[in-house]
Amino acid sequence: MLSLPVPLVTILLLIASNIFMTFAWYGHLKDGMEAPLMKVILISWGIAFFEYCLMVPANRIGYGHFSAAQLKTIQEVITLTVFAAFSVLYLKEPLMWNHLTGFAFIALGAFFIFHEWG
Repeated sequence: MLSLPVPLVTILLLIASNIFMTFAWYGHLKDGMEAPLMKVILISWGIAFFEYCLMVPANRIGYGHFSAAQLKTIQEVITLTVFAAFSVLYLKEPLMWNHLTGFAFIALGAFFIFHEWG
């Protein structure tokens, strides 16, 4: 049986979970502003269930290969990447220079988390 490397499985699960999370948290902003808030909350909660079904295994699989701080950093970088694509493609909002600069600083933070300072 083919077994995939732990980092690949972890990252793929985190990407999938973040797609669900982004739709759960922000998907209603496009057309759902007139929907009752309680309905939106319940729908978002239902979507977030699938995020948890992917996020929890991703962290369990990845922990040990990655530290908890590294797992959180990977998740945040993926979250921003997924959100940037979602914002442009789904919400039709432009990414401005200040957004990209902020994301670059977060990527710099990821460098410090993963660099071996030994």
